[in-house]
Amino acid sequence: MSDSARIVIIGGGVGGASVAYHLTQLGERDVVLLERDELTSGSTFHSAGLVGQLRADPTLTRMNQYSVELYRTLDAGWTECGGIKLASTPERMEEIRRQIGWARTFGLPLEEISVAEAVELFPLMDPEGVVGAAYLPTDGQIDPSQLCYALATRAREGGARLRTRTRVLGVRTAGGRVTGVRTDQGDIDCEIVVNCGGMFAAEIGRMAGVRVPIVPMSHQYVVTDAFHDHAGLPTLRDPDLLVYYRQEVQGLVMGGYERTCAPWTAGPNAFDAVPADFNGRLLPEDYPRFEEISDNSRVRVPAMADVGIRKLINGPEAFTPDNEFCLGETEVAGFYVAAGFCAHGIAGAGGIGRIMAEWIVDGEPSMDVWHMDVRRFGRQYRSPSYTIKRAVENYETYYDIRYPGHERSAGRPLRLSPAYGWHAAHGAVFGEKSGWERVNYYASNEQAGQDERPRGWAGRLWSPAIGAEHRATRTAAGLFDESSFAKIEVTGPDAAALLEWVCDNRVAREAGAVTYTQALNRRGGIECDFTVTRRGEEEFLIVTGTAFGSHDLGWLRKQAAQTGSKARIADVTGQYACFALWGPRARDVMAGLTPDPLDFPFMSARELTVGDVPVLALRVTFVGEHGWELYCSSEYGLGLWQTLWRAGEPFGLVAGGYRAIDSLRLEKGYRVWGADIGPETTPYEAGLGFCVKNDKEFLGRDALDPAPGRRLRCVTLDDPRAVALGNEPVRVAGDVVSRVTSGGYGYTARASIAYAYLEAGPGTPVEIEVEGAWVAGTVVKGPVVP
Repeated sequence: MSDSARIVIIGGGVGGASVAYHLTQLGERDVVLLERDELTSGSTFHSAGLVGQLRADPTLTRMNQYSVELYRTLDAGWTECGGIKLASTPERMEEIRRQIGWARTFGLPLEEISVAEAVELFPLMDPEGVVGAAYLPTDGQIDPSQLCYALATRAREGGARLRTRTRVLGVRTAGGRVTGVRTDQGDIDCEIVVNCGGMFAAEIGRMAGVRVPIVPMSHQYVVTDAFHDHAGLPTLRDPDLLVYYRQEVQGLVMGGYERTCAPWTAGPNAFDAVPADFNGRLLPEDYPRFEEISDNSRVRVPAMADVGIRKLINGPEAFTPDNEFCLGETEVAGFYVAAGFCAHGIAGAGGIGRIMAEWIVDGEPSMDVWHMDVRRFGRQYRSPSYTIKRAVENYETYYDIRYPGHERSAGRPLRLSPAYGWHAAHGAVFGEKSGWERVNYYASNEQAGQDERPRGWAGRLWSPAIGAEHRATRTAAGLFDESSFAKIEVTGPDAAALLEWVCDNRVAREAGAVTYTQALNRRGGIECDFTVTRRGEEEFLIVTGTAFGSHDLGWLRKQAAQTGSKARIADVTGQYACFALWGPRARDVMAGLTPDPLDFPFMSARELTVGDVPVLALRVTFVGEHGWELYCSSEYGLGLWQTLWRAGEPFGLVAGGYRAIDSLRLEKGYRVWGADIGPETTPYEAGLGFCVKNDKEFLGRDALDPAPGRRLRCVTLDDPRAVALGNEPVRVAGDVVSRVTSGGYGYTARASIAYAYLEAGPGTPVEIEVEGAWVAGTVVKGPVVP
């Protein structure tokens, strides 16, 4: 039977039901939800049901807070029992105290409690080895199946149609956008498809030609027999022992994240699809793999050694390679994804539904969800083997402490600069971003550094080489490999008009002009932050951050589609190496390498030869020192790097890494998208009003307020070794008014620097909570280093 709907949702789990309900809340009535079996028959029915709110990410925390607000209104077995997180090591207690600080910025009543108080709240626990704990009284637990049915009922009451036992066999597309779905009950014409398929989401994505990088992971927990008479026990997590508990009548549910996990597939290799008939089913019990978790559970709750086990639940949960959700519109217009919930989808389901409904109805979400956006995954995630490696590492380290600067190891090395071998031979300590191997710092520079290690977390993965590379760039010259920076070409007769509409600054200027600009959403929020170089009448080069290339590429293509622009938009990142030469001696280094004049002004570009290599030289800087970004075709990359290095050694040139770049940019007040600026901040709030050209039409112009109440302010702390890193609460006159967006140590200023959105002006005394202690500071005019 043929049918039609504006929106088709595939998947009748808690995610699909929440999206359907929230769409009806926004006035959508022509919504059909399709479920291959019965509601909850995927992963929802076997979820453990814990609902924790606080996460390291501000957006996810707000989404989870909304979930709790919603669950209080549903008849779904919500129990606001509170939640305890234990620290069985001093390092974990440091993490908890940082999290207590984060909670203040969201109004969450997370508090540190003593070990004795933890025992009083959860009498079944053995306190031996426990260092401390935190308690959040508004956390809780819910029955996942009841939650799904309650949301589905509300969706149906709002006008949505729910069809169970309807299997999707295909997704129709035409001209790069969705046109309908094919089911075993007939075709449905539609404008929008939302893939809420859980563990089946990758398979559904393939129907539309879209890669959804999720891996079903076998996740186990036990339900015990009744053995206690306590009521209202809070949920309990002991991440050092890899375990969690919640009350189940007079027994417990206990599970965890073992160090030897099991990706689940149908066949003998890791790329096989989930079986078509896997509905409302569990996997075989795997007691040997659960032994580690079982043994650990007895350490914290000794009764687990003797209690009877009613059942072992082994159910597949869809995990992503980075433990963040997969949300948003894909490269196929109208094809959305809401999947990959990583075993915390019950906590996030309410927020997920609201965000997705906004995205579909308004064209963009109200929060900064780039780190959850399905487009964040680069082309390497089209490889199932790479995806599995990253997902397995993520699962097996789920409860690990993530120190700032923590680096993952799976699937490395993959994307390499032409100078990678040189870096490795000279003592580079590499980090990874978007699959690229990037130099964090050179261990060979450590001897030139000083002992300026910050206290606490900021000093965990610190090296004196960072300061040495920073100071050399300020006093002589630094050479940095920025080949990983994303590069996008926009060409054709429509290129100039498209970029003038997308960008708030005027970018269609003379050939050779380099423009720093933002691309705004309709609310005036900063969707992109990049430079645009006009190389010719119909040719522009955009350079943006390594991790933001796919985002910015997608944003540009979306605006082109909406405006009917025929501009060609292409990712050319791998075609070019990029090396930055900055510092007061940079001109001396370059002078002996090129016959071309070096007198072209700041924010302009010129074609040069450097040694034997043809380059495009951009007079731009992200560290606040004189110099250039030098772009060359990748096959010339190693030769260009070696040429610059040999020429620079007599002038004190030092090769540096991204840790030094970050310290240098903090001193100069340069913003980072995704931290200091993003879709929820405007250029005026961010102190970037100089980019806004109101004498032209551009997306988001009408939403801008040139006199916002808050602005991004620079704060220096009185104690230079107390370093804020992000999300720490900021207090003015005793009241928490903001949070740190980014921070670090400035080696030239010898100061601890932090940024936060404040209404207070320069000279205002503030306090920032750094690892449980309030540290005094002052709002400064900035930049710290002129």
